[in-house]
Amino acid sequence: MSISDEQGQMIRNELKRFAGDINLSDEQKTKLHERLAFAAGRLFEYEKSHPEVTRQDIIKAVGSQRAELREGLERFLNPEQLKKWDAEVAKAKEFLGHAAA
Repeated sequence: MSISDEQGQMIRNELKRFAGDINLSDEQKTKLHERLAFAAGRLFEYEKSHPEVTRQDIIKAVGSQRAELREGLERFLNPEQLKKWDAEVAKAKEFLGHAAA
């Protein structure tokens, strides 16, 4: 379940917009990039080891890692940034067709 180049660019643009909205420092930008790259790598490996993976399977896999992902963010985002992050995640879930948690 790969994404197209166009979808990838849309995601990158949205992340850049959001990074500006939460006013990340250069250090935070680097850390966020590292976390996202790590998560993308894990997702790639999951897809590679499960060639018939469905969108629903990926959603479950990401959901099972949610606490670990959140803990990583809590290490370098301040409370206001985390609040904005949570709001954006809720919007993304709704956009993707899932009720916000």
